[in-house]
Amino acid sequence: MKKDIKFPKVEGVSIAIARQQNELNQTEWNVFLINKNDFPLTNVLVTSKGYGVQNGEEQKTSVLRHHISRLEAGEYALIEPINPEIFHLNNEFWLSYFVGEQIFDKKFIFLAESIIEDNVIFIPEINMEGILHN
Repeated sequence: MKKDIKFPKVEGVSIAIARQQNELNQTEWNVFLINKNDFPLTNVLVTSKGYGVQNGEEQKTSVLRHHISRLEAGEYALIEPINPEIFHLNNEFWLSYFVGEQIFDKKFIFLAESIIEDNVIFIPEINMEGILHN
């Protein structure tokens, strides 16, 4: 049972929502997983969804699931593109991965309206500007 599984604290792993210019000079936003540790992550699973209320109506997106077999130490991986039209929602990324035989698990939630220009920073691990969640 899940209550019997020990989930140690997740450290050295971040989710970033970052922007970059495409070949048409348009801004695109993408979600990245960053491994800042000195060991690889294996069997990485990420689920993503958006949810919230706007004008008194509940809104939610589809749940997307992603698998990354292995993310090496100090590397990052693209999880998915993200549309700025859902930045008014809470955007949740639930991460599970293994280090050796130990499972790790953490939810990263970008709160509604937190993906704004005032919160954009340079993220050196991916060499882009965006919002970083540790």
